Amino acid sequence: MYFASDNTAGAHPQVLKALVAANAGAVPAYGDDPYTAELQERLRTVFDHKDLVAFPIATGSAGNAQALASLTPNWGAVYCHSEAHISVDECGAPEVANPGSKLVTVDGKAGKIDADGIKAKIRGRDFVHAVQPATVSITNLTEVGTAYGQSEIADLGAFCRAENLSFHLDGARFANALASVNTPPADMSWRAGVDALTFGATKNGCIAAEVVIFFDPSKAEEFAFRRKRAGHLFSKMRFLSAQVLGYLQDDLWLETARHANTMATRLAKGLTAAGCSPYFSVDGNMIFAPIPHPIQDRLRHAGAVFFPGRLSGTDGTDVRLVTAWSTTEADVDKFVGLLG
Repeated sequence: MYFASDNTAGAHPQVLKALVAANAGAVPAYGDDPYTAELQERLRTVFDHKDLVAFPIATGSAGNAQALASLTPNWGAVYCHSEAHISVDECGAPEVANPGSKLVTVDGKAGKIDADGIKAKIRGRDFVHAVQPATVSITNLTEVGTAYGQSEIADLGAFCRAENLSFHLDGARFANALASVNTPPADMSWRAGVDALTFGATKNGCIAAEVVIFFDPSKAEEFAFRRKRAGHLFSKMRFLSAQVLGYLQDDLWLETARHANTMATRLAKGLTAAGCSPYFSVDGNMIFAPIPHPIQDRLRHAGAVFFPGRLSGTDGTDVRLVTAWSTTEADVDKFVGLLG
């Protein structure tokens, strides 16, 4: 009954198989290997975009920070939700990667921001004394487990184009969001106006592998140098690329995401039946719900692992529950059985 995070799950056997296969022989280092070249072409097919540029990287925080630095001048503002991972869970990495830039947080219901909320935060355009509007960053799934739909992303994309802003998507759980709304990857990214995507894989079956994808190659010109300067250019890049190739093979990434989402839906139904209805719609694999402290104690005593939800405006009983590709029906049903 491990519901602390999908980060805690092991690697999928198909990913491990791809990693073992890549271990044979010697290949060029620093991304000049055939696995990284193949990954570039595979992603172009997955996203139906012949010109995208992809950069494997080991962590989502590094990917977000370096992507935003490439999109944003060091006098620029990055607009994000007040609960965005880049703002509250990355220890200032985006601002360290791009000194002088500033994260400007925007409130929004259910973990989402919209054009009106961003407009209200824009101050001092062309005013030399103020940080300048530069980039919008959203997370999908959001930090509370809700999913932006294609039209919501497209509306933000249109706003960014009208306001001459770059558009970044933190896709740590992009597969879960995609599986939830059942939309082609292109429609949830570049066709909706997204310039750069931090494409997550670690949470959904890989060991340590993410990919920063630029849909506009001109916006990627600095990234290679920023990645190297930050110490995130891996010499044995093939082991990152091979993981993602295994992850994408036969649509494994969507299969694992659908399973995790299904387990979350099953868990949410059990919570609701026990009088612990989730605070937000359960669009993916993450749930925030109120569970009385005595029941929390009983669950933990029985071996359940989960984190406090840290939601503002609640009575302090909120918890966060995250399912993974490896979560079983038995885990879910045992947890639900202990609620009553």
